Amino acid sequence: MTMIKCISPIDQSVYAERPAMSLEAASEAVARARKAQKAWARRPLEERVQLVLKGVARLNEMSDEVVPELAHMMGRPVRYGGEYKGFNERSNYVASIAADALKPLVIEESAAFERRIEREAQGVVFVIAPWNYPYMTAINTVAPALMAGNTVVIKHATQTLLVGERMVRAFVEAGVPDDVFVNVFLDHATTSALIATGKFNFINFTGSVEGGRSIERAAAGTFAGLGLELGGKDPAYVMEDADLDAAVDTLMDGATYNSGQCCCGIERIYVHESLYDSFVEKSVAWVSNYKLGNPLDPETTLGPMAHRRFAAHVREQIAAAVAKGAKTHVDPKLFPQDDGHAYLMPQILTNVDHSMSFMKDETFGPAVGIMKVKTDDEALALMNDSQYGLTASLWTQDPERAGRIGREIETGTVFMNRADYLDPALCWTGVKETGKGGSLSVIGFQNLTRPKSYHLKKVTK
Repeated sequence: MTMIKCISPIDQSVYAERPAMSLEAASEAVARARKAQKAWARRPLEERVQLVLKGVARLNEMSDEVVPELAHMMGRPVRYGGEYKGFNERSNYVASIAADALKPLVIEESAAFERRIEREAQGVVFVIAPWNYPYMTAINTVAPALMAGNTVVIKHATQTLLVGERMVRAFVEAGVPDDVFVNVFLDHATTSALIATGKFNFINFTGSVEGGRSIERAAAGTFAGLGLELGGKDPAYVMEDADLDAAVDTLMDGATYNSGQCCCGIERIYVHESLYDSFVEKSVAWVSNYKLGNPLDPETTLGPMAHRRFAAHVREQIAAAVAKGAKTHVDPKLFPQDDGHAYLMPQILTNVDHSMSFMKDETFGPAVGIMKVKTDDEALALMNDSQYGLTASLWTQDPERAGRIGREIETGTVFMNRADYLDPALCWTGVKETGKGGSLSVIGFQNLTRPKSYHLKKVTK
């Protein structure tokens, strides 16, 4: 029997393991979810919404277990208290809009005709969730999918092996019926084979570009809907009229929080020449204040990266950039805990350019490059010089200018004077190799349902 093992980044020990399900066992689990779906969808919408919110509340009650569990599995310091703020905010928002988002679009209601478009659940939704924000990324789809009348099968990343199991346990304990929300443990090959059987109506995947391509190949010909959030290399542009201190504080947090392992983390910054020197100096001071260490220590502000190979990738990118002339600014002596493995110090690079992988390819670590620019056009060209497009952060006192530049940026979300945030009222989406589809907002509900038209001609005497 194949075992799926979570290796803790704290000490490289096996923190958790579960037997991988066979294709037959996984298919049976999906079949049970399929059988449960119609009865679940027939329940009143408000009842489904309240059961989901009870599941969310039950998970909140497990915080004493969830927070250290996350630290063990993926390295986030316990001082940050898990992901409850975003998890709750997103759940509560989609609950508040569910009735409006799913209400029929009435075209005519007369003595002669009733014509309307209703939203009907897709059926069985497969959520393949990532390890970096394992609860928040999952709830983006799980909550609205269940509220809309779908059943959900969740498969979590190996690095956060226990999250799907814990979420399902919380929701079932809160009253969500058995088989409406189901957790599976699968290896990659079985995941692809299960998708290829055509048993899912919609598949949501968050992960790497190559992982997204694998999902698309597996789903080819099944006609299942796909939502894919893949790689990113999110830029920021600090203009000459920016609030410098606010920009430094937000962008350095956006570049390094969670050890830089954020889907919409800031990975490259373009600063107007008039602010460049001050911005770099203040940023280095900001980042140098981190305390790298064991995430179970309440004093730790920066934990290890989730896996040694992720940290190795960041080190390789930095070394390659330095070999091409980049300059590092953060003093290694401040971070003796950097062990050359999962524990990785934060870093800021200058003298960087787009010939370097560090400024073009996803880093997904606590390191960021800063470039000097002279004009909006120069900054815009650099921001668009990427195969990715999830978010872009603009720093200025001029909303009209931000809007004008934002319309030219190839991205899913434009921020002004903030970054690294997911607003549940807006559609979370990307362009280019960041993927396709969109979650949350009204649009998220539309993607998790399908339109069904009713054209009812009344009998008249």
